[in-house]
Amino acid sequence: MSTIDLRSDTVTSPTDAMRAAMASAPVGDDVYGDDPTVAELERRMAELLGKEASLFVPSGTMANQIALLTHCRPGDEVVIGKNAHCYLYESGAGAALAGVQFVEVGEGGTFDAEQMERGIKGTAFYNPRPRLVCLENTHNRGGGRVFSQDALESVCRRAKEMDLLTHLDGARLWNASAATGLSLATLAAPVDTVCVAFSKGLGAPMGSVLAGSAATMNAALRYRRMMGGALRQAGIVCAGALHALDHHVDRIKEDHANAQRLAVGLNALPGIRCDAESVETNIVNFEVPPGTASEFCERAAKLGVLLGALDQSNVRAVTHLNVGESSIHEAIERLGKG
Repeated sequence: MSTIDLRSDTVTSPTDAMRAAMASAPVGDDVYGDDPTVAELERRMAELLGKEASLFVPSGTMANQIALLTHCRPGDEVVIGKNAHCYLYESGAGAALAGVQFVEVGEGGTFDAEQMERGIKGTAFYNPRPRLVCLENTHNRGGGRVFSQDALESVCRRAKEMDLLTHLDGARLWNASAATGLSLATLAAPVDTVCVAFSKGLGAPMGSVLAGSAATMNAALRYRRMMGGALRQAGIVCAGALHALDHHVDRIKEDHANAQRLAVGLNALPGIRCDAESVETNIVNFEVPPGTASEFCERAAKLGVLLGALDQSNVRAVTHLNVGESSIHEAIERLGKG
């Protein structure tokens, strides 16, 4: 029985064509700035994101942490949406490395300008200095939720009026683009820095970029080195990302369609509650009887369907390029036998 892996869109394997592109990529020592494939990816991503420059980094977590280090100093306060990735899933790095403290606002990962402003404690000397607003699009823990562009622009306008900087964790920004029809540049236009990942919806084996002004990326280069992210012949993995840009962007809508199929199918199974209307991109969060999420995932694994428990009552499934429509139907059928 083949395994249908729905734990995350990070579990994909490179296609044969992507492997060939990586194997034949021209490379150099990127620490010296000599890798032409890295340079091409950074040039292309800066253009796609509408920023002056971009910097390749090994992971989205590193991209977020470099943004915190670049924008903030120890003791600063960072406003984030509830359950943001840089708060919940980065091993406390914001506190350990940048020395910042987070304040969560809004619900479901998104928020508006009023909620952002209410989250700020004040500007007196005894308050932490408010410095940065972090937004996440799409929102991972929120079930792949798209951050409304109107709300995002409003938040960024108010942040600028309050002398705050803005960073967009756009690890799945291609999913937001596919869902809204807006370009990456439009989605990223309001923020000072933005990061995107190649190892999720695009199916590359690793890597992200951080983009912003040339001056900010120059500062980020030093922090990348500090964090051990300066790689030598990085063009080998950047070639996978470049291949994905050419061949895997348009197909992201297929993942969204499969997520809808999965949500409808799950909701029809006894003991499962899944609201298909709340599924906006490729992440499907659903409820099982209280206290049974881990047990449910264990049973599913025995049936050859890999899922992830979010807490005691909620489970996550993520569609991706290695799971086609037929696999979605097969997964629903198997879970129905459990």
